[in-house]
Amino acid sequence: MKRLCLIALVALAACKEDVAEAPDPVDLTPDALSYFCQMNIAEHGGPKGQIHLKGHPVPLFFAQVRDMVAYLKSPERDADITAIYVSDMGAASNWNQPGISNWINADGAIFVVGSNVAGGMGAPEIVPFADRDAAIAFSDRYGGSTMPLPEIPEDEVLGPVDLDLKLETPE
Repeated sequence: MKRLCLIALVALAACKEDVAEAPDPVDLTPDALSYFCQMNIAEHGGPKGQIHLKGHPVPLFFAQVRDMVAYLKSPERDADITAIYVSDMGAASNWNQPGISNWINADGAIFVVGSNVAGGMGAPEIVPFADRDAAIAFSDRYGGSTMPLPEIPEDEVLGPVDLDLKLETPE
């Protein structure tokens, strides 16, 4: 019986996966560059994103949350994701100053999708909030629907951008 328990214990230990602790978000600095375009993020308004990859010492930054979600939905990633953070626009000073340290875990954020606002790179933006009521108030004013990250449709981020859209820059 002892031998059977020992075998079971060894088998359980062998099956146990090492779970890496998620790294903390990194404050934005004036030197932070957007992953896709390599442009300085501080020069562009709207919410930002950062993705931490296993084995990479610094996160990938995104000038638009839309771009970050496109990266997540793309099958062409080089490493496992250990953490995803987005700007909490409910805590931002304003659209042009989204904050350098008001990061929230993207898994717990509420996103406004399909609004008529332009992100930092001029494309329609997906706007994250920590507070559901703040997200609803934003969608009431600028349109769109509220949803969690996994429910954001691929065509919102991977499809072509309509350059004739009349997008607003929120106050």
